[in-house]
This record gives sequence, C-alpha cells and structure tokens, in this order.
Amino acid sequence: MKIKSLLISIITLFVIWVLLNMKLTTEVIISGAIVSVLVGLIFCYTCDIFNDLKLNPKAIGYWFLYIFVFIGELVKSNFDVARRVISPKLPINPGFVEVKTKLKSKLGRMILTNSITLTPGTFTVELKDDTIFIHWLDVKGDNMEEHTNAIVNKFEKYLEVIYG
Repeated sequence: MKIKSLLISIITLFVIWVLLNMKLTTEVIISGAIVSVLVGLIFCYTCDIFNDLKLNPKAIGYWFLYIFVFIGELVKSNFDVARRVISPKLPINPGFVEVKTKLKSKLGRMILTNSITLTPGTFTVELKDDTIFIHWLDVKGDNMEEHTNAIVNKFEKYLEVIYG
C-alpha cells in the first residue's frame, strides 16, 4: 500500500465531500471522513499516482502560479478561437503536431495533456512515452521544437517543479 497516495486520495475526497455539501456540520464532517476513508481504501489500495507529487512550499507555490498561468492561457485561447469563429476570413492552419515533454511523472504528464486539451484550439490525441500528439487549430512553426515551445513549455516549467 502506498501511504502517501492513500492519504492524498482520502484528503482530496474529503475536501470534495465538504465542498459538495456546502456546510461544516458535525454530521457532514463525520460522514465525509468515513466515506472518504472507505472509498480511498477500496479504490486506492494499491495506487501510486500521487507518489510523484511534491509537498514542499516551493511546489505548493508553483501550484498556485500554475493555476494562474492555466487560467490566463485558457482566457487567451478562448478569445482567439472566438475571434476565428466570428471572423471566418481569419486564416486557420489545422493539423497534427508532435511535441516532447521533459516530465517523468505519470500524473504530471496527465495534467499537462489535460491542460492542453482544455485549452481551446488544441486537443491531445495521444501520449506515448515523452511524445504527445496534438491536433492544433492553427499550426505555427515547422518543427517539433517550435511546436513544443508554443504549446507545452508554458505549462511544463511549473509542472516540472510540482511533479518532476
């Protein structure tokens, strides 16, 4: 059993339980604790997904920075896609690109690929080892290094500190 992953799973489940209930009564806390422990033990008995997560002040600070960077990129790409929809004369250059990631952690790679997919204009198609295949609405650049710089690097520098 991976204690760190189990504890993080239980804490995450408990926080979600409290947020969904929208109140801090004794009943909510006790029932949430019981349900969180049971679900954590049942579904995370052998999981090790959170073992790569770093729990130091620098990593926690980078989590907050990452959230702001992600929201900024989300807003920026939403406006870009909306502008292309409203002005159909704007050129688009859709295509599939291949990018590389330096992240070694499975959870870090998963969060990176989800961040790319959640950002309008890009969609992660496949993750294979350190290579990510992405459908991009407006391909810019001619090689993998340019594509990696445009899509991955803005997220990766924060996730590397958090997950390694």
